[in-house]
Amino acid sequence: MDKQFFPEHFYWGASTASHQVEGGTVNQWTIWELAHAKQLSKTAEQRLDWLPDYKHIKSKVEDPQNYISGNGVEHFKRYKEDYRIAKSLNLNALRFGIEWSRVEPVEGQWDEEVFEHYRKMILEMKAKGLEPFLNLWHWTMPTWFADQGGFTKRGNVKFFERFVQKIADEFGHNLRHVITINEPNVYTTFSYLTKEWPPQEGNLLHAAMVIWNLVLAHKRAYKILKRKNSKLLVGVATQLANIQAKRPRNLFDEFSVKIMRYVWNWFFLNRIRRHQDFVGFNYYFSDYYTGFLKRDNPKVPVNDLGWYMEPEGLYPLLLRTWTHYKKPIFVTENGVADEQDQYRRWWLEETIIAMERAISEGVELKGYFHWSLLDNFEWKYGWWPKFGLVEVDRNDGMKRKVRPSAVWFAEKIKKI
Repeated sequence: MDKQFFPEHFYWGASTASHQVEGGTVNQWTIWELAHAKQLSKTAEQRLDWLPDYKHIKSKVEDPQNYISGNGVEHFKRYKEDYRIAKSLNLNALRFGIEWSRVEPVEGQWDEEVFEHYRKMILEMKAKGLEPFLNLWHWTMPTWFADQGGFTKRGNVKFFERFVQKIADEFGHNLRHVITINEPNVYTTFSYLTKEWPPQEGNLLHAAMVIWNLVLAHKRAYKILKRKNSKLLVGVATQLANIQAKRPRNLFDEFSVKIMRYVWNWFFLNRIRRHQDFVGFNYYFSDYYTGFLKRDNPKVPVNDLGWYMEPEGLYPLLLRTWTHYKKPIFVTENGVADEQDQYRRWWLEETIIAMERAISEGVELKGYFHWSLLDNFEWKYGWWPKFGLVEVDRNDGMKRKVRPSAVWFAEKIKKI
């Protein structure tokens, strides 16, 4: 591979999210899991029997325990081991979260021991040569905040500001990169339109209020962080899709593409254009639209979740994002649900080629974070989807095992 494409100080990393790996969290999501685990297990077949390997996952998805995050993969306790593994994979950065419900379990009361624990995690990352990229909010919130309406109420943004200020005071000078909000478009859609996630509201007005309040939350967080440390680089991690017309030059298909690209990809980023030092986005999907807003993706290849896979779609998306904003870009998540590890190497190869092409055409791409470092709790799906570079056997003492695709990835990074 020609070394000229990737910048000398390119960040090769992996991502995690606190609730999905730490274990022992108590937030609005854990409450929802406990209340809905039995229902999710009973309805598993009608929801999931269309998946390509349903027979293989049947016993897992019909077990209520699958839907409870519980002890996670004990990353909160085993972070040193996980950082050693990350470094052995030749990574030089990690995206991680600070769980709001851990540091402020009761309104206005901070848990200083938890702050000290996160401080040790950050220092350990640095000691291992891993650049910490802190993600402030990844969908979970303290129960007291959810009970007051969460982000449906503009007045509640002040609580998020207070959290951000505390984080800035504690860690503002130990960090160089902060991501404020993860996938605001996904959270708003699944929690307030499709009713798949807590609080399961099908309420268009609340959805509109949430997305606007998240815009406001980011802007205020940006100002707080920059006041504390003007050298901090601050952005978001929205989800962007490579949205294409099923029938190029068809008026209806092209019209749908324009609407979806604006609403899904650019709406949030346009609102915060002047309040971001970089554009962070997560890429999983190439979506093809036909007729009026009808998604019609190819049937193969698909990953374990039934998602159509087109890793090379990252290339045109990088070009469009660069054209829109002309700011440094980080791919903050990108990966594939693949328990048997049959697609991950291919996905990584095609992704690296896509990034090379984009950089060769002038895109200022600064880093790539694979999702995920570890197998993790995958929200409404539970434990069965496997995204990790590192396999975690939760039935055998949380034993970690590096997947073959991760070994290949580590060697590839070494050669770049």
